Amino acid sequence: MSDQPQAPLQKTPLHALHVGLGARMVPFAGYEMPVQYPTGIVAEHLHTRSQAGLFDVSHMGQARLDGAGRSQALERLVPGDIQALKPDRMRYTLLTNATGGILDDLMVTNLGDHLHLVVNAACKAADVEHLKRELEPSLAVTPLPDRALLALQGPAAAEVLGRLAPAVKAMSFMTVATHRLADIECLISRSGYTGEDGFEISLPAEAAERLARRLLAEPEVKPIGLGARDTLRLEAGLCLYGHDIDQSTTPVEADLGFALGKRRREAGGFLGADVILRQLRDGTARKRVGVQPEGRAPARDGTEILDSGGAKIGHITSGGFGPSIDRPIAMGYIASAHAAIGTAVSLMVRGTPRPARVAPLPFVAHRYHRG
Repeated sequence: MSDQPQAPLQKTPLHALHVGLGARMVPFAGYEMPVQYPTGIVAEHLHTRSQAGLFDVSHMGQARLDGAGRSQALERLVPGDIQALKPDRMRYTLLTNATGGILDDLMVTNLGDHLHLVVNAACKAADVEHLKRELEPSLAVTPLPDRALLALQGPAAAEVLGRLAPAVKAMSFMTVATHRLADIECLISRSGYTGEDGFEISLPAEAAERLARRLLAEPEVKPIGLGARDTLRLEAGLCLYGHDIDQSTTPVEADLGFALGKRRREAGGFLGADVILRQLRDGTARKRVGVQPEGRAPARDGTEILDSGGAKIGHITSGGFGPSIDRPIAMGYIASAHAAIGTAVSLMVRGTPRPARVAPLPFVAHRYHRG
Protein backbone atom coordinates (compact mmCIF):
# COMPACT_ATOMS: atom_id res chain seq x y z
CA MET A 1 0.00 0.00 0.00
CA SER A 2 1.14 3.53 -0.78
CA ASP A 3 1.58 6.12 1.95
CA GLN A 4 0.94 8.86 -0.57
CA PRO A 5 -2.38 10.64 0.02
CA GLN A 6 -4.89 10.19 -2.78
CA ALA A 7 -5.79 13.36 -4.63
CA PRO A 8 -9.41 14.33 -4.00
CA LEU A 9 -11.75 13.50 -6.86
CA GLN A 10 -12.68 16.41 -9.08
CA LYS A 11 -16.29 17.25 -9.80
CA THR A 12 -17.88 18.37 -13.04
CA PRO A 13 -20.23 21.39 -13.12
CA LEU A 14 -23.17 18.94 -13.15
CA HIS A 15 -22.19 17.07 -9.97
CA ALA A 16 -25.02 18.45 -7.85
CA LEU A 17 -27.52 17.68 -10.61
CA HIS A 18 -26.35 14.06 -10.82
CA VAL A 19 -26.69 13.61 -7.06
CA GLY A 20 -30.11 15.24 -7.11
CA LEU A 21 -31.23 12.82 -9.84
CA GLY A 22 -30.21 9.84 -7.70
CA ALA A 23 -27.11 8.84 -9.63
CA ARG A 24 -24.69 6.30 -8.24
CA MET A 25 -21.38 8.15 -8.30
CA VAL A 26 -18.04 6.39 -8.88
CA PRO A 27 -14.40 7.45 -9.39
CA PHE A 28 -13.46 7.73 -13.07
CA ALA A 29 -10.34 9.36 -14.54
CA GLY A 30 -9.88 11.45 -11.40
CA TYR A 31 -13.49 12.63 -11.31
CA GLU A 32 -16.58 11.62 -9.38
CA MET A 33 -18.94 10.61 -12.17
CA PRO A 34 -22.42 9.07 -12.49
CA VAL A 35 -22.24 5.40 -13.51
CA GLN A 36 -26.03 4.99 -13.58
CA TYR A 37 -29.32 6.50 -12.44
CA PRO A 38 -32.17 4.69 -10.63
CA THR A 39 -33.65 3.10 -13.79
CA GLY A 40 -30.38 1.22 -14.42
CA ILE A 41 -27.85 0.77 -17.21
CA VAL A 42 -29.96 -1.38 -19.55
CA ALA A 43 -32.92 1.02 -19.45
CA GLU A 44 -30.60 3.99 -20.05
CA HIS A 45 -28.91 2.20 -22.95
CA LEU A 46 -32.19 1.28 -24.65
CA HIS A 47 -33.59 4.78 -24.10
CA THR A 48 -30.60 6.30 -25.90
CA ARG A 49 -31.08 3.92 -28.84
CA SER A 50 -34.81 4.78 -29.07
CA GLN A 51 -35.10 8.41 -27.87
CA ALA A 52 -32.38 10.78 -26.58
CA GLY A 53 -29.87 10.45 -23.78
CA LEU A 54 -28.01 13.31 -22.09
CA PHE A 55 -24.42 12.56 -21.06
CA ASP A 56 -22.09 14.66 -18.92
CA VAL A 57 -18.67 14.47 -20.58
CA SER A 58 -17.28 17.58 -18.93
CA HIS A 59 -14.39 15.54 -17.53
CA MET A 60 -12.95 15.43 -21.06
CA GLY A 61 -10.17 17.89 -21.79
CA GLN A 62 -10.74 20.85 -24.10
CA ALA A 63 -7.97 23.08 -25.46
CA ARG A 64 -7.28 25.53 -28.27
CA LEU A 65 -4.29 25.71 -30.57
CA ASP A 66 -3.38 29.17 -31.91
CA GLY A 67 -0.69 30.41 -34.26
CA ALA A 68 0.33 30.51 -37.88
CA GLY A 69 0.87 27.11 -39.45
CA ARG A 70 -1.01 25.33 -36.64
CA SER A 71 -2.53 22.62 -38.84
CA GLN A 72 0.79 21.78 -40.44
CA ALA A 73 2.52 21.77 -37.05
CA LEU A 74 -0.08 19.50 -35.45
CA GLU A 75 0.45 17.02 -38.29
CA ARG A 76 3.89 16.29 -36.83
CA LEU A 77 2.07 14.66 -33.90
CA VAL A 78 -0.97 13.01 -35.53
CA PRO A 79 -1.49 10.91 -38.69
CA GLY A 80 -4.71 12.71 -39.68
CA ASP A 81 -4.94 15.16 -42.58
CA ILE A 82 -5.45 18.32 -40.54
CA GLN A 83 -4.43 20.71 -43.32
CA ALA A 84 -7.36 19.51 -45.42
CA LEU A 85 -9.83 20.11 -42.58
CA LYS A 86 -12.22 22.84 -43.73
CA PRO A 87 -13.57 25.53 -41.38
CA ASP A 88 -16.38 24.29 -39.11
CA ARG A 89 -15.43 20.65 -39.70
CA MET A 90 -14.01 18.18 -37.20
CA ARG A 91 -11.89 15.05 -37.48
CA TYR A 92 -11.07 12.05 -35.30
CA THR A 93 -7.32 11.49 -35.03
CA LEU A 94 -4.62 10.06 -32.78
CA LEU A 95 -1.62 11.36 -30.89
CA THR A 96 1.18 8.87 -31.59
CA ASN A 97 4.60 8.35 -30.07
CA ALA A 98 7.94 7.64 -31.72
CA THR A 99 7.30 3.88 -31.77
CA GLY A 100 3.83 4.21 -33.33
CA GLY A 101 1.94 3.70 -30.06
CA ILE A 102 -1.21 5.67 -29.32
CA LEU A 103 -0.85 8.38 -26.65
CA ASP A 104 -4.53 9.31 -26.98
CA ASP A 105 -7.38 9.60 -29.44
CA LEU A 106 -8.92 13.03 -29.89
CA MET A 107 -11.21 15.27 -31.91
CA VAL A 108 -9.76 18.24 -33.82
CA THR A 109 -12.05 21.03 -35.04
CA ASN A 110 -11.09 23.85 -37.41
CA LEU A 111 -12.73 27.00 -36.03
CA GLY A 112 -11.13 29.29 -38.60
CA ASP A 113 -8.78 31.31 -36.42
CA HIS A 114 -7.75 28.37 -34.21
CA LEU A 115 -8.05 24.62 -33.72
CA HIS A 116 -10.26 23.25 -30.95
CA LEU A 117 -9.17 19.95 -29.40
CA VAL A 118 -11.09 17.49 -27.22
CA VAL A 119 -9.03 14.78 -25.51
CA ASN A 120 -9.69 12.01 -23.01
CA ALA A 121 -10.03 12.85 -19.33
CA ALA A 122 -7.36 10.47 -18.05
CA CYS A 123 -4.85 11.72 -20.64
CA LYS A 124 -5.55 15.45 -20.70
CA ALA A 125 -2.70 16.61 -18.44
CA ALA A 126 -0.15 14.46 -20.29
CA ASP A 127 -1.60 15.51 -23.66
CA VAL A 128 -1.31 19.21 -22.90
CA GLU A 129 2.25 18.71 -21.66
CA HIS A 130 3.09 16.78 -24.85
CA LEU A 131 1.51 19.41 -27.10
CA LYS A 132 3.25 22.27 -25.31
CA ARG A 133 6.61 20.52 -25.42
CA GLU A 134 6.33 19.77 -29.14
CA LEU A 135 4.56 22.90 -30.42
CA GLU A 136 5.39 25.87 -28.21
CA PRO A 137 6.62 28.60 -28.42
CA SER A 138 5.79 28.93 -32.13
CA LEU A 139 2.19 27.96 -31.31
CA ALA A 140 0.07 28.53 -28.19
CA VAL A 141 -1.60 25.56 -26.48
CA THR A 142 -4.31 26.80 -24.11
CA PRO A 143 -6.34 24.42 -21.91
CA LEU A 144 -9.99 25.40 -21.44
CA PRO A 145 -10.92 24.21 -17.92
CA ASP A 146 -13.80 26.70 -17.77
CA ARG A 147 -15.67 24.83 -20.52
CA ALA A 148 -18.16 22.03 -19.91
CA LEU A 149 -19.15 19.38 -22.45
CA LEU A 150 -22.56 17.72 -22.81
CA ALA A 151 -23.59 15.03 -25.29
CA LEU A 152 -27.15 14.57 -26.50
CA GLN A 153 -27.36 11.24 -28.32
CA GLY A 154 -30.10 9.22 -29.97
CA PRO A 155 -32.63 9.34 -32.82
CA ALA A 156 -34.65 12.12 -31.16
CA ALA A 157 -31.61 14.32 -30.45
CA ALA A 158 -31.99 16.53 -33.53
CA GLU A 159 -35.68 17.12 -32.91
CA VAL A 160 -35.05 18.02 -29.27
CA LEU A 161 -32.14 20.35 -29.93
CA GLY A 162 -33.98 21.84 -32.89
CA ARG A 163 -36.63 23.21 -30.52
CA LEU A 164 -33.92 25.40 -28.98
CA ALA A 165 -32.01 26.19 -32.19
CA PRO A 166 -33.80 25.11 -35.40
CA ALA A 167 -30.65 25.43 -37.54
CA VAL A 168 -28.97 22.47 -35.83
CA LYS A 169 -31.30 20.07 -37.65
CA ALA A 170 -29.58 20.93 -40.93
CA MET A 171 -26.11 20.09 -39.61
CA SER A 172 -24.32 17.00 -40.95
CA PHE A 173 -22.13 14.49 -39.14
CA MET A 174 -18.76 15.97 -38.08
CA THR A 175 -19.77 19.58 -38.72
CA VAL A 176 -19.61 22.32 -36.10
CA ALA A 177 -21.54 25.55 -35.54
CA THR A 178 -22.10 28.14 -32.83
CA HIS A 179 -25.72 28.56 -31.71
CA ARG A 180 -27.54 29.92 -28.69
CA LEU A 181 -29.32 27.29 -26.61
CA ALA A 182 -31.47 28.59 -23.74
CA ASP A 183 -29.74 31.94 -24.30
CA ILE A 184 -26.30 30.34 -23.83
CA GLU A 185 -23.71 30.58 -26.60
CA CYS A 186 -22.66 27.00 -27.39
CA LEU A 187 -20.20 25.37 -29.74
CA ILE A 188 -22.17 22.43 -31.17
CA SER A 189 -20.84 19.51 -33.17
CA ARG A 190 -22.96 16.79 -34.77
CA SER A 191 -20.94 13.95 -33.33
CA GLY A 192 -20.74 11.56 -30.42
CA TYR A 193 -19.47 8.18 -29.26
CA THR A 194 -22.56 5.98 -29.14
CA GLY A 195 -23.01 5.10 -32.82
CA GLU A 196 -26.23 7.11 -32.81
CA ASP A 197 -27.01 10.46 -34.37
CA GLY A 198 -26.41 13.21 -31.86
CA PHE A 199 -24.55 16.29 -30.75
CA GLU A 200 -21.78 17.36 -28.42
CA ILE A 201 -22.16 20.78 -26.85
CA SER A 202 -19.23 22.81 -25.49
CA LEU A 203 -20.33 25.71 -23.29
CA PRO A 204 -19.24 27.82 -20.31
CA ALA A 205 -19.06 25.64 -17.20
CA GLU A 206 -21.18 28.06 -15.18
CA ALA A 207 -24.08 27.59 -17.63
CA ALA A 208 -23.90 23.79 -17.92
CA GLU A 209 -26.47 22.92 -15.27
CA ARG A 210 -28.95 25.43 -16.67
CA LEU A 211 -28.75 23.91 -20.15
CA ALA A 212 -28.80 20.33 -18.81
CA ARG A 213 -32.00 21.02 -16.87
CA ARG A 214 -33.56 22.62 -19.94
CA LEU A 215 -32.77 19.58 -22.07
CA LEU A 216 -33.96 17.14 -19.39
CA ALA A 217 -37.30 18.98 -19.35
CA GLU A 218 -37.97 17.63 -22.85
CA PRO A 219 -40.03 14.41 -22.77
CA GLU A 220 -37.64 12.42 -24.97
CA VAL A 221 -34.55 13.14 -22.85
CA LYS A 222 -33.23 11.16 -19.87
CA PRO A 223 -29.87 11.37 -18.07
CA ILE A 224 -27.41 8.61 -19.00
CA GLY A 225 -24.40 7.46 -16.96
CA LEU A 226 -21.00 5.98 -17.72
CA GLY A 227 -22.30 2.40 -17.63
CA ALA A 228 -24.61 2.85 -20.62
CA ARG A 229 -22.05 5.05 -22.35
CA ASP A 230 -19.69 2.07 -22.26
CA THR A 231 -22.21 -0.49 -23.54
CA LEU A 232 -23.33 1.87 -26.31
CA ARG A 233 -19.79 2.48 -27.58
CA LEU A 234 -18.98 -1.25 -27.34
CA GLU A 235 -22.00 -2.15 -29.49
CA ALA A 236 -20.80 0.53 -31.93
CA GLY A 237 -17.31 -1.04 -32.04
CA LEU A 238 -15.64 2.14 -30.76
CA CYS A 239 -12.38 2.07 -28.80
CA LEU A 240 -11.99 3.13 -25.17
CA TYR A 241 -8.58 4.59 -24.44
CA GLY A 242 -6.75 2.61 -21.78
CA HIS A 243 -8.63 -0.57 -22.73
CA ASP A 244 -8.69 -1.08 -26.51
CA ILE A 245 -5.92 1.36 -27.39
CA ASP A 246 -2.90 2.66 -25.51
CA GLN A 247 0.82 3.26 -25.98
CA SER A 248 1.38 -0.46 -26.63
CA THR A 249 -1.02 -0.52 -29.61
CA THR A 250 -0.62 1.10 -33.02
CA PRO A 251 -3.40 2.52 -35.22
CA VAL A 252 -2.95 -0.35 -37.69
CA GLU A 253 -3.22 -3.06 -35.03
CA ALA A 254 -6.28 -1.24 -33.64
CA ASP A 255 -8.01 -1.26 -37.05
CA LEU A 256 -8.14 2.53 -37.07
CA GLY A 257 -6.85 2.92 -40.61
CA PHE A 258 -9.66 5.36 -41.41
CA ALA A 259 -7.88 7.88 -39.16
CA LEU A 260 -4.76 7.77 -41.36
CA GLY A 261 -5.21 10.35 -44.11
CA LYS A 262 -4.30 9.25 -47.65
CA ARG A 263 -1.75 12.05 -48.03
CA ARG A 264 -0.25 11.17 -44.65
CA ARG A 265 0.05 7.50 -45.62
CA GLU A 266 2.11 8.55 -48.61
CA ALA A 267 4.18 11.33 -47.08
CA GLY A 268 4.53 10.30 -43.42
CA GLY A 269 6.11 13.03 -41.34
CA PHE A 270 4.42 12.24 -38.01
CA LEU A 271 5.72 10.57 -34.85
CA GLY A 272 5.94 6.82 -35.34
CA ALA A 273 5.37 7.06 -39.10
CA ASP A 274 8.13 4.59 -39.92
CA VAL A 275 6.49 1.88 -37.80
CA ILE A 276 2.91 2.67 -38.82
CA LEU A 277 3.59 2.93 -42.56
CA ARG A 278 5.58 -0.31 -42.47
CA GLN A 279 2.64 -2.05 -40.79
CA LEU A 280 0.26 -0.68 -43.41
CA ARG A 281 2.49 -2.20 -46.06
CA ASP A 282 3.47 -5.50 -44.42
CA GLY A 283 0.64 -6.19 -41.98
CA THR A 284 0.70 -6.76 -38.22
CA ALA A 285 1.05 -9.79 -35.98
CA ARG A 286 -2.26 -9.04 -34.26
CA LYS A 287 -5.49 -7.17 -34.98
CA ARG A 288 -8.40 -5.71 -33.03
CA VAL A 289 -11.54 -7.70 -33.84
CA GLY A 290 -15.07 -8.20 -32.64
CA VAL A 291 -15.75 -11.38 -30.68
CA GLN A 292 -19.20 -12.96 -30.33
CA PRO A 293 -19.44 -15.34 -27.35
CA GLU A 294 -21.92 -18.18 -27.65
CA GLY A 295 -24.38 -18.59 -24.81
CA ARG A 296 -25.10 -15.93 -22.18
CA ALA A 297 -21.82 -15.67 -20.27
CA PRO A 298 -20.02 -12.36 -20.98
CA ALA A 299 -16.24 -12.22 -21.43
CA ARG A 300 -14.72 -9.32 -19.52
CA ASP A 301 -11.53 -7.34 -20.09
CA GLY A 302 -8.44 -9.52 -19.84
CA THR A 303 -10.18 -12.78 -20.82
CA GLU A 304 -7.81 -15.02 -22.77
CA ILE A 305 -8.70 -15.99 -26.35
CA LEU A 306 -7.66 -19.55 -27.30
CA ASP A 307 -7.41 -21.35 -30.65
CA SER A 308 -8.97 -24.76 -31.36
CA GLY A 309 -5.96 -26.47 -29.79
CA GLY A 310 -6.16 -24.47 -26.56
CA ALA A 311 -3.20 -22.16 -27.28
CA LYS A 312 -3.52 -18.52 -26.29
CA ILE A 313 -3.85 -16.31 -29.37
CA GLY A 314 -5.12 -13.05 -27.87
CA HIS A 315 -7.16 -11.35 -25.18
CA ILE A 316 -10.36 -9.39 -24.71
CA THR A 317 -9.99 -5.64 -24.13
CA SER A 318 -13.69 -4.71 -23.79
CA GLY A 319 -16.53 -7.07 -23.07
CA GLY A 320 -19.99 -7.18 -21.61
CA PHE A 321 -23.64 -7.47 -22.50
CA GLY A 322 -25.17 -5.74 -25.53
CA PRO A 323 -28.69 -4.68 -24.52
CA SER A 324 -29.68 -3.75 -28.09
CA ILE A 325 -29.04 -7.28 -29.35
CA ASP A 326 -29.68 -9.10 -26.04
CA ARG A 327 -26.44 -11.08 -25.98
CA PRO A 328 -22.83 -10.86 -24.82
CA ILE A 329 -20.37 -8.99 -27.03
CA ALA A 330 -16.67 -8.26 -26.87
CA MET A 331 -13.67 -7.03 -28.77
CA GLY A 332 -9.98 -7.57 -28.36
CA TYR A 333 -6.68 -8.38 -30.01
CA ILE A 334 -6.07 -11.69 -31.76
CA ALA A 335 -3.20 -13.14 -33.80
CA SER A 336 -3.73 -12.07 -37.41
CA ALA A 337 -3.72 -15.66 -38.62
CA HIS A 338 -6.93 -16.23 -36.63
CA ALA A 339 -8.60 -12.85 -37.30
CA ALA A 340 -10.87 -13.81 -40.22
CA ILE A 341 -14.58 -13.19 -39.61
CA GLY A 342 -16.28 -16.38 -38.46
CA THR A 343 -13.15 -18.05 -37.05
CA ALA A 344 -14.06 -20.32 -34.12
CA VAL A 345 -12.19 -19.52 -30.89
CA SER A 346 -12.60 -20.18 -27.17
CA LEU A 347 -12.77 -17.70 -24.33
CA MET A 348 -11.39 -18.68 -20.93
CA VAL A 349 -14.25 -17.48 -18.69
CA ARG A 350 -13.84 -18.26 -14.97
CA GLY A 351 -11.46 -21.11 -15.74
CA THR A 352 -13.67 -22.71 -18.38
CA PRO A 353 -13.14 -22.44 -22.17
CA ARG A 354 -16.36 -21.25 -23.79
CA PRO A 355 -17.06 -21.16 -27.54
CA ALA A 356 -17.04 -17.89 -29.49
CA ARG A 357 -16.41 -16.59 -32.99
CA VAL A 358 -14.58 -13.65 -34.52
CA ALA A 359 -17.34 -11.20 -35.47
CA PRO A 360 -17.60 -8.12 -37.68
CA LEU A 361 -17.69 -4.67 -36.06
CA PRO A 362 -19.86 -2.83 -35.24
CA PHE A 363 -22.35 -5.09 -33.51
CA VAL A 364 -25.04 -2.41 -34.00
CA ALA A 365 -25.01 -0.34 -37.20
CA HIS A 366 -24.01 3.32 -36.90
CA ARG A 367 -26.79 5.82 -37.53
CA TYR A 368 -24.84 9.05 -38.06
CA HIS A 369 -26.63 11.83 -39.93
CA ARG A 370 -24.52 12.47 -43.01
CA GLY A 371 -26.95 14.86 -44.69
